[in-house]
Amino acid sequence: MFEGPVCFRLEAISANHTDVSDASSAPTPFRKVLIANRGEIAVRVIRACQEQGIATVAVYSELDRTALHVRLADEAYALGGQTAAESYLNTEAILDAIERSGADAVHPGYGFFSENADFARAITDRGVTFIGPPPEAIEVMGDKISAREAAEKVGVHGVPGVTEFLTGPDAVTAFGSEHGWPVAIKAAFGGGGRGMKVVHSADEVEDALASAQREALNYFGRDECYVERYLTKPRHIEIQVLCDNHGNGVYLTTRDCSAQRRHQKLVEEAPAPAMPAEIETAMGEAALKVAHGCGYTNAGTVEFLYEDGGFHYLEMNTRLQVEHPVTEMVTGVDLVAMQLHVAAGGTLPFTQDDIEVDGHAIEIRINAEDPAGGAFLPSPGPITKLRIPGGYGVRYDGGYDEGDEISQYYDNLAGKLICWGADRDIAIARTIRALKEMIIEGVATTIPADIAILEHPDFAAVEHSTKWVEEVLDLSSTAAPAPSADGEAAEPTVKRDVTVEVNGKRFQVAMWVPESAMAAAPAGGKKKAKRRSSGSGGSGGSGSGEVTVPMQGTIVKILAEVGQEVAVGDTIVVLEAMKMENNVNAEKAGTIKELRVEAGQSVGGGDIVAIIE
Repeated sequence: MFEGPVCFRLEAISANHTDVSDASSAPTPFRKVLIANRGEIAVRVIRACQEQGIATVAVYSELDRTALHVRLADEAYALGGQTAAESYLNTEAILDAIERSGADAVHPGYGFFSENADFARAITDRGVTFIGPPPEAIEVMGDKISAREAAEKVGVHGVPGVTEFLTGPDAVTAFGSEHGWPVAIKAAFGGGGRGMKVVHSADEVEDALASAQREALNYFGRDECYVERYLTKPRHIEIQVLCDNHGNGVYLTTRDCSAQRRHQKLVEEAPAPAMPAEIETAMGEAALKVAHGCGYTNAGTVEFLYEDGGFHYLEMNTRLQVEHPVTEMVTGVDLVAMQLHVAAGGTLPFTQDDIEVDGHAIEIRINAEDPAGGAFLPSPGPITKLRIPGGYGVRYDGGYDEGDEISQYYDNLAGKLICWGADRDIAIARTIRALKEMIIEGVATTIPADIAILEHPDFAAVEHSTKWVEEVLDLSSTAAPAPSADGEAAEPTVKRDVTVEVNGKRFQVAMWVPESAMAAAPAGGKKKAKRRSSGSGGSGGSGSGEVTVPMQGTIVKILAEVGQEVAVGDTIVVLEAMKMENNVNAEKAGTIKELRVEAGQSVGGGDIVAIIE
């Protein structure tokens, strides 16, 4: 009987299927691991470390002071600040936490510094292990242009694209004129669809490049971009690889991540369905060529675009992927445990011949977005109610509990629902059942859109592509569930400096206490009421001439000016929320009478940003 890390998925597993993730014979690799991340991936790594008896260290921003990953870790250190740039992208603050905690290893998770060679080098220069590839491999593959060149050297070819950073819109226009439209502007030091803009004509180039650079800088700390041809109907297929420091490497089947919106994945599955065996083998071998070609070690993912029986190299992500659980579910390999094992110098305990694929797994990213009408508007706020589905073959990797708040300043991924079945039909049916059982209130989520995807005949027949959600799937009648009338957000906390005495010694400490615990209000006064939860979403205006923003965020660009004539649908301002840019459009034709915001200003949901008369 299978006794691996996915102990609950026991359908049709052969009696001789061994636990290929077993590294229990190896000594405990590290004493204390600091997780330089937040949310569900920090929780995932903390749990994997604790299962091996490794102490864990969390880091947190001011907004994450009481977050789930902080509550679960053995120790936690404040980084200060609210935004990612002020906290999780603050190198000195994280290095200080490493020093203070005495951690002997750092796991970067994904996003933030996970693909930053300078950060990895700063860690290793201090004699601390970076749980990931060597900085040199990150440098080659983290830069998408040098990554293309490295792949070409080992005979793995991508779609047509440039091999230098863009210095301005003219290079994009020239490339589009030569290779045809549409083209894709992409962040050179990123992934996951962040900092990627599809351009359909030369007229769109300047704005698209500026937007891509802003998103890339906001999410990855660097704004370099490049351009490549944009395929019209590809499937997004990726290969999970594992390489140790002794020259061994394996690939662990395929994943299909074609169900996307805004070039970011909604649904992932393993193995990739309707994929000829010879294509999967060729992709796997190509992925290992790319990995070995850049001296790669630890876990990584090589991504391809598959269309008309052929595949093109896309990029390599030098980190653990968000969708890694589906690979774990069908292979029995605990990828985080393997990361720890390899980083400590261990040899892979299996070869390619040992890798067996059993059944099918589907992962649903539960994002705090309102999919109503296909808009997928960010929906930050408190989770007032959370009910996680259970049952046979169901796993949930979450970063929040009931009462926690999803902030506008970070990624909007609330958690991941992963379901296993003996075959794809069973996995789809089980996932639909689990999604309908799941309850999240206080924020809108992508669950209604996820159900629509899984129930569509195109998805069942594997006739979808990376463009399918936005171009084919009808979400016009999709609506996020209304929030509970009685749901309330967690009570705000207030910082207070307090003097305490421990064993006769006085200490001055900072405490964060609920507002209700403060001194009683003055006579006749009233305490501040708790905030009520509410759903988010909506449109760019009321139709009355008041242009309002649908959610809290930051104005990053203003595209209109007082006195300008605008038509219905014209973009007035660009709002950044949860690391995504959103156009706020006019719902009435007329003249801009008043602009009430400026670039860089923070706004709240429902705020009026312009008046049209």
